[in-house]
Amino acid sequence: MKSLTVEFIARVLFTRGLINKRQLEDILLNQETAKKRLHKLQEKTLHRPHQITSPITPAEIISSMNIEIAHSKGKFLTEDIITEITAEAIGIEYKKIDPLKLDMDTVTNILPKPFAIKHLVVCLEKGDGQITIAVCDPFDNEPVEAIKRLQKTNVKVVMSSKTDILKTIREFYGFRKSLTAAEAEALKTTDLWNLEQYIRLRGEGEIEATDQHIVNAVEYILHYAYDQRASDIHIEPKRDKSFVRFRIDGILHNVYTIPKPIHPPVVSRIKMLSRMDIAEKRKPQDGRIKTHYKGKDIELRVSTIPVAFGEKVVIRIFDPEVLFQELDQLGFYPREYQLYNSFLRRSNGIILVTGPTGSGKTTTLYSSLKVLSSPEVNIITIEDPVEMVVEEFNQIGVQPAIGLTFANILRSVLRQDPDIIMVGEIRDRETAENAVQAALTGHLVLSTLHTNDAPSSIIRLLDLGIPAFLISSTVIGIVAQRLVRKICPFCKKSRSLTDEEREYLQLDENLTVYYGEGCRECRGTGYKGRTGIFEVMDFSDRIRTLLSDRITLNTLYKAAKADGLVNLREVAIKKMIEGITTYEEVIAVT
Repeated sequence: MKSLTVEFIARVLFTRGLINKRQLEDILLNQETAKKRLHKLQEKTLHRPHQITSPITPAEIISSMNIEIAHSKGKFLTEDIITEITAEAIGIEYKKIDPLKLDMDTVTNILPKPFAIKHLVVCLEKGDGQITIAVCDPFDNEPVEAIKRLQKTNVKVVMSSKTDILKTIREFYGFRKSLTAAEAEALKTTDLWNLEQYIRLRGEGEIEATDQHIVNAVEYILHYAYDQRASDIHIEPKRDKSFVRFRIDGILHNVYTIPKPIHPPVVSRIKMLSRMDIAEKRKPQDGRIKTHYKGKDIELRVSTIPVAFGEKVVIRIFDPEVLFQELDQLGFYPREYQLYNSFLRRSNGIILVTGPTGSGKTTTLYSSLKVLSSPEVNIITIEDPVEMVVEEFNQIGVQPAIGLTFANILRSVLRQDPDIIMVGEIRDRETAENAVQAALTGHLVLSTLHTNDAPSSIIRLLDLGIPAFLISSTVIGIVAQRLVRKICPFCKKSRSLTDEEREYLQLDENLTVYYGEGCRECRGTGYKGRTGIFEVMDFSDRIRTLLSDRITLNTLYKAAKADGLVNLREVAIKKMIEGITTYEEVIAVT
């Protein structure tokens, strides 16, 4: 019987031109040393009783040697690449496991966890008279024969990396164990004494069944959300069950289904951590959790609201790496970047950032404040609520229930000797008037408005009752923005625009555009990550001269275009032509 060995895989890699003769000899010579090193690393993690060890695979041994792929300019052999090439050589399908596309019952009910770890096998699908399993060693027939005997069905075998298989086993069996145990004692009280706001998430390996199961289940959800780059977690109660959904790159994905009896204790656990009133289930509540994950502080903003079948929870995840970025990394083109930078260098006036909810306004404002922040300046922010607590800023949260509104706080803030004021949103006349007064008295004010484009913001201020002469005296510039999804670089393909598409975008020439075909890296979506598109309007002398209380949007827009304004649609088309985003995103977002 054949077996999967380091020598077999190394020769496959050599035959396919991924390694040279010297690298082949190094692998064969050093394989035992690498294996012993991996065994020692594994032993260090096996500090708990009854821990089941998993075999060390040849792909794992080779990937641990950090071997550069021949003629690749710095690309190294990873476990995924080695597994994929090996599967191709054997003539078996390679599968990159996407946890978001797996069904929990299928993964956890067919194979026992000890069997899955011992044989490094995980069940991916069940249907059409067969079970699909992912294995590391397709030559090991023992698990396949055992599954055939037990399930009395055909078994389709695909090959996946050990890392993917173990991660799936740990996440799915661990979460399932927590849910099952929690369901059995759903009516018991959970951890009422723990009201600390700053929590340390334990490593996934530390979460034990001996801990309280609801606590475990919530931590699995949070860990999983961080790993999947989610920006929001939705926990939604339905009639018979509850859904856990993650928003990734702006799109919601179904992740877990949890039993209905578990929903109330899960919500209570989250409310406890975020310092909400767990007894109050009829009113919406807001809270926050600050925690530490993989070397960085992460802020979670929690919102609960009563819906038809219980309380719905939405957790917004504020990752500092996303919220604080270098301005030149946000997606500005050179003209817009230089113009926006010139706004920030002014000592007084109003800078407005506009766009709908979820268009990245907070990231732009926080990143701007980070640039402006220094020991010499006093930065005060007024937010509803405070998005992320930042030590360098003096942050104030709006509390309308006790009369702390944007307008009231802004009046008081002016007596606090600020240099820069960030007002979360200008919603009413009073806030607008106070922002204008702050700008007139020598402060730099940054704020947001909900308008579709930059020129509309002027009309909005006029509608709020701010006289044209005051707008002329205070507004420096306006930025309208949106977020577009970026094409996945791993499955990027080109095509030509159709006549209808070209006509719709009002383009004269036939252009090549790009799209993502869908691959394992982007979970079949064709997109990976997002970037900003920015329409930056300078409040020039031309606009100041034209501005009056009766000016029309069309007149404003023409004046801005004469000053060089590039609108959102034009910026998006430019990103499409450059292969950053797709035609579909341009249409959807602009």
